[in-house]
Amino acid sequence: MAETGGMTTERQLTVRHRGRIAQIGIFFWKFLRTFIYQSDWKVLPMAALIAGLVGFALGGDFRVTREGTLTGAFSIICVCIWNGSFNSIQVICRERDVVKREHRSGMHISSYILAHMMYQLILCALQTIVTLIVLDLVGMKFLGEGLFTPWLALDAGITMFLTTYAADLMSLWISSLVHSTTTAMTIMPFLLIFQLIFSGGFFALPSVVEPITLLTISNPGLKAMAAQAQINDLPYATIGDMLNLVEDVEFGGNVTVGQIVEALQDKSNKTIAELRAIQIGEVKTIRELGEEFLKDDRYAKERSELLIGDMTVGDLVSALLNVEFLDGVFETEVGFATTFGDVVDYLSTNEIVRYYWDESFTIKTTLGDVLDLVGREETKAMIESKAAEKLYEPEYAFTSETVIKNWIHLLIFVVVFAVLSIITLEFIDKDKR
Repeated sequence: MAETGGMTTERQLTVRHRGRIAQIGIFFWKFLRTFIYQSDWKVLPMAALIAGLVGFALGGDFRVTREGTLTGAFSIICVCIWNGSFNSIQVICRERDVVKREHRSGMHISSYILAHMMYQLILCALQTIVTLIVLDLVGMKFLGEGLFTPWLALDAGITMFLTTYAADLMSLWISSLVHSTTTAMTIMPFLLIFQLIFSGGFFALPSVVEPITLLTISNPGLKAMAAQAQINDLPYATIGDMLNLVEDVEFGGNVTVGQIVEALQDKSNKTIAELRAIQIGEVKTIRELGEEFLKDDRYAKERSELLIGDMTVGDLVSALLNVEFLDGVFETEVGFATTFGDVVDYLSTNEIVRYYWDESFTIKTTLGDVLDLVGREETKAMIESKAAEKLYEPEYAFTSETVIKNWIHLLIFVVVFAVLSIITLEFIDKDKR
């Protein structure tokens, strides 16, 4: 019996002390069973709900205006960090006693963590797919071609997955560090607030603390997402709103005739140059006028008037246009055409205008009237273009180098937190509980 008992004990130890690779498989399947039987699958509908709320609230301005896109990109990264963090914040601390016993019986911590990484990788990938689908359904779309694939949604999905996975591994390390789920959930809000405030792209931070942003997952995630959304190419909605708010503001003052004429001669001003180029009048040939008379509905009544018998005015004009020896006559140009700039230049030399050159009068108008004069949409587009040039952010450049750099930054977080989790749990036997 003793021998039999010894054989049984030896067999149990053999099973217990399987190699690292075998242990990875054992723990991985254990986590999959947990996903099914302990309702860990609930993280997927929760991810869908959060993505739906964010997309519904912010989808209208995403990839339409610069402000809306930055807010949308920041919100998407927040969703990813939230999803990843709550995936794993309790998974180790809730079974810490079991991990301690297993470790004393021959469990390899590296195998345990690698199994967690495999399981969490699948979970994060599923959350990313769910989030992308829901965002698309509520109007927060990633249409177009990406930098690395034919689908921008796939490129953005990689950024979302890496952000979610990095946050997941960060929380896995926290879970291996603390001794209870209560402590883990207490730390979690502060960790999330730190990630969001020190993202480095949404909140204005003093320059002295900017290096801290490199320690946050949100920083590379936001940079990659904003770059993929081509935020540098989008207009500022604030500019249009500002012009609408102040268009009723009245202003004016005393000006002289000479000041107005000289202002209209300023060719270096783009708006004035476009105004000077406006054509006044029109030159046409007699043939063009005749053809216009025959086709334009405005002259239908005149064309139908009878001349001789059944012949109408329209018939006569049509017959004359087809007479070959009159071709030279019909090619004669008639009318008058010039530009607004030519008229202004003529007025600047006109003796009567020069006589009243220093005469002053009061002008009172509104900004809206001025915008209508020089072109409201053109002015708005010019201001938006200048603002985009001044506020161009190289770190949001729509280039493969920008995105890859931030992807690598996120992967470094994944590796660092995985290593920290292994190192932390290697000392689990020293718990005083």
